[in-house]
Amino acid sequence: MLASLYANPALIWLGLAAAILAVEVLTGSGWLLWASASAAAIAGVEALTGGLSWPVALGGFSALTIASTLTARRFLPKAERVQGGDINDNASRLVGQTGRAVTVLKGRSGRVFVDGKEWAAELQGAATAAAGSSVLVVAVEGAVLKVSPAPA
Repeated sequence: MLASLYANPALIWLGLAAAILAVEVLTGSGWLLWASASAAAIAGVEALTGGLSWPVALGGFSALTIASTLTARRFLPKAERVQGGDINDNASRLVGQTGRAVTVLKGRSGRVFVDGKEWAAELQGAATAAAGSSVLVVAVEGAVLKVSPAPA
């Protein structure tokens, strides 16, 4: 079995790429994607050329990993930091966004459409808001958005 692996080093590189990708899936860091892609690229070069010496293959893997990681760090957008520190709190990022009233906001309650979703809402500072009117999210309490009429 090992003799067949040594005879075809592309399989070793593909296995390494799969193992690194599995670790990336488990951790979700985003950094190991580049090492996995580099190992897969070396496997492709190994398959096309019929084999590289181990020092050349390791050097190529190292150079590709460093170059792709630095390129990704430079050109890919950085993840946004969520205010309040809880990355699982999707509602907190809605504060400051505008939406529209789906129903009449009367007696301080109704429904609004913000960020592609319909939310329960309570109107702040006004008696009513007509359906279709623009609203501004000022706070979030549980699953209820606190809104005010949006400035014109």
